[in-house]
Amino acid sequence: MRMLMNNENLKVKTALIIGGSRGIGRKIALRLAADGYDIVASCRKDIAALKSLEGDVRNSGRNFNGLIFDVLDRKATADALAGFFGENAPDIFIYNAGIARDNLMVFMTPAEWDDVVHTNLDGFYNTIHPLLFQMISRKSGRIIVITSASGQVGQPGQVNYSASKAALIGAVKALAKEIGKKGILVNAVAPGFIETDMTAGIPRDRVLPLI
Repeated sequence: MRMLMNNENLKVKTALIIGGSRGIGRKIALRLAADGYDIVASCRKDIAALKSLEGDVRNSGRNFNGLIFDVLDRKATADALAGFFGENAPDIFIYNAGIARDNLMVFMTPAEWDDVVHTNLDGFYNTIHPLLFQMISRKSGRIIVITSASGQVGQPGQVNYSASKAALIGAVKALAKEIGKKGILVNAVAPGFIETDMTAGIPRDRVLPLI
């Protein structure tokens, strides 16, 4: 784990985007910066992408901090978040980390199953759990999980991905019932196909009839 910048002056309104360097996460970060939030964005290793995002966020007049850790590494993730936020917690937490390893179930390897399920689902636990107590103590906050339409309807060749995204939807519903009365809103957003690096290899003619 490496931290691009030290947290010297954490603002009151801060948004943490897990998986914020590219694609949907990057757009979310820029929108929240435009809405007046200081941005903390994480990624696994793409320092160049975080640097680019930093420039755009700062150009909008907001502060930016970048964190680098693997959401699968529970201890490194907890250490990175605790080291940055301390006894504070972000006002908005967005879980956007996720991968796809598409294959028909009959041909799916154990690694393809494990990589997707552990990253998409376990990563959510590993990133929100270190911050949850502080959010509950403060009695305010927003938790938003980026799931997928595949988790609602399923897609052939995506049994692993659909399972992980459906599990996230269930986790959101349960967590909302646990902490909603503490002033924390918990929601899931389930996009369809969005043009990002992750979907670049999917043929357009296969996607359009599904929209």
